[in-house]
Amino acid sequence: MTGNGRASGDTEALREEIRRTRVELGETMEALAAKADVRKRLRSSTEQVKERMREQATLTAARVRGRARPRGERVRGAPVPLTALAAGALAAVVVLMIVRGRRR
Repeated sequence: MTGNGRASGDTEALREEIRRTRVELGETMEALAAKADVRKRLRSSTEQVKERMREQATLTAARVRGRARPRGERVRGAPVPLTALAAGALAAVVVLMIVRGRRR
């Protein structure tokens, strides 16, 4: 050491830099591990798609209820049966599952 305490300050600065580097390295490793976890990423994507489908189903149901005729009102056109809407929604889900399956 030099008598003015400079070496001690340099040592502390190096230790602090090493500590920061270790923290950054740990964060980088966590990010890489998250990217490498394909199964978890697929699950997350699937959950996002499910949530969007639920939202669309809710909006569609609300739209259909809004257009539904009150009792006794005359039918203005050929209404789409509920079974046709359900079949369309089911077909959309099946196509989505097939597309997701092929991406693996």
